[in-house]
Amino acid sequence: MDAFDLKILAALQENGGLSNLELAKKVGLSPSPCLRRVRALEDQGIIQGYQALIDRRAIGLGIRAFVELKLERQSEAATEKFIARVKRLPEVISCYLMTGSHDYLLDVVTVDMEAYSEFTTKKLISLPGVAEVRSGFVLKEISHRGSLPLDHLKAAR
Repeated sequence: MDAFDLKILAALQENGGLSNLELAKKVGLSPSPCLRRVRALEDQGIIQGYQALIDRRAIGLGIRAFVELKLERQSEAATEKFIARVKRLPEVISCYLMTGSHDYLLDVVTVDMEAYSEFTTKKLISLPGVAEVRSGFVLKEISHRGSLPLDHLKAAR
């Protein structure tokens, strides 16, 4: 990865909707080499996709909770069943396997507290193998970056 690739990544993290022409101009390349580099970054799996960042509150998702889950047991079959079901829950916008006192951390959004309560009692607790659920609610979002730091890549070159 060279300086142009890093500039491309930084520019696309800032605005994934740039046209190839705009991107090329921003990073100091002509359009054809710029497009080749973007495609190579995609083929390598460095760029995994593009999406719009939507303000959850603007579309009526007023509740955001981080939910710690502990499973009854850690068998492969139980874990696979749990993961398959979690992936189908639209309220769960991300799920992480964790170290520590709980097995999974879920990032959950719902319309309001009533919807969250229903989600917890009808969907979450009924997931295979769930032994414990602990929720923490976001009171105020202080910082949310959609982009990753890239400075360490500059130092590695």
